[in-house]
Amino acid sequence: MAQDLKDCRVSCKLSWEDLQALCRRERLVCKQLSVTKNNFNDYEVEYLCNYKKHKGREFFLVKWKGYTESENTWEPLKNLKCPILLHQFRQDMKTALLEANKPLDSESLSAPIFAFLLQRAKQRLKLQKWEDLMNQTCKQKGRIFICNEVDLDGPPKNFIYINENKLGKGVNVNPVIVGCECDDCFSQPVDGCCPGLLKHRRTYNDNRQVKVMPGVPIWECNSKCRCGPDCTNRVVQKGIQYDLCIFKTANGRGWGVRTLQRIYKNSFVMEYLGEIITTEEAERRGVVYDKQGVTYLFDLDYVDDVYTIDAAHYGNISHFVNHSCDPNLQVYNVFIDNLDERLPRIAFFAKRGIKAGEELTFDYKMTVDPIDAESSKMDSEFSRAGIEGSPIKRIHMECKCGVKTCRKYLF
Repeated sequence: MAQDLKDCRVSCKLSWEDLQALCRRERLVCKQLSVTKNNFNDYEVEYLCNYKKHKGREFFLVKWKGYTESENTWEPLKNLKCPILLHQFRQDMKTALLEANKPLDSESLSAPIFAFLLQRAKQRLKLQKWEDLMNQTCKQKGRIFICNEVDLDGPPKNFIYINENKLGKGVNVNPVIVGCECDDCFSQPVDGCCPGLLKHRRTYNDNRQVKVMPGVPIWECNSKCRCGPDCTNRVVQKGIQYDLCIFKTANGRGWGVRTLQRIYKNSFVMEYLGEIITTEEAERRGVVYDKQGVTYLFDLDYVDDVYTIDAAHYGNISHFVNHSCDPNLQVYNVFIDNLDERLPRIAFFAKRGIKAGEELTFDYKMTVDPIDAESSKMDSEFSRAGIEGSPIKRIHMECKCGVKTCRKYLF
């Protein structure tokens, strides 16, 4: 029996740091966790939650990692080696004192302010764990950051981060069986390479920026192609390349996404991922989402309105991208390892240059003027709707994008 279980593995529910704290608490030496008798008394601050002054000295109430709240201790400033946590706490305390119309040099904090600071500390902890989990899960070059300086909301419930679309019941993919024979798809394409499906027009330039017009499908090299992973015709499949931040908006639009790096015009930004379901299932879920006042349905209507992406419970960072009547992202249909034109991948490219710190948006009612036989296949309306309480396609709701050309209503 023991031999049968030799290769059995069970994931631990505690983090590495929690295990270290537990060993120190129980005074246990653990070589694998780098816990020795010499560092038994090294404690890590989990968060700060209260403040007072006594005889001119500052004291902070500390929640220690691996210990219960009943074991919190008051510590003088000199004992704390956590500059980031101290800075955050001081900022939160200043905000709370100003809102309560209390002097900033108060020597102690009232019960409501203490309650707020405790909630804020726990919220930051939850958001940090959510950020760490997403960055551990996602397979991309760009890192994800989380920021909420607006309210006390924590991570969304019932949302699972995914790296590729999840196929729902009744959805099947026809995988590619052949690929291009190019050694260099950029300089020496054979028979037009994969973009040969576009009458030998190259999809991307040498900077991997899209060249074809919106509405024209993108055919990238696939897993059967001879070219390597550095091929210039592999862009969307490489994933997100930019550091992005999920942040809470201050005007009631829920969560949003902003870029932390400059993005050049026509560069790939992200793919819209979720659960691919049939239109019949989408209609059923739409009724439920209508009652909840939110939905994340994006119709895949490139050639036929047969399938829909639902990003409500499964998705990536695109789940949090808001609408704008003057967006900076453009939608393209992309095909890579799938031959079924009813199942395009939905990719967002920069419609213009985007500055670092700018919010990323796309138009939930985006239209595309047909420019040739290929682009005319794409339906002129993307009926993807809703982000954290924003509009759903069956309800006429006010638009809050705030641009000069705002249409005032989304649907």
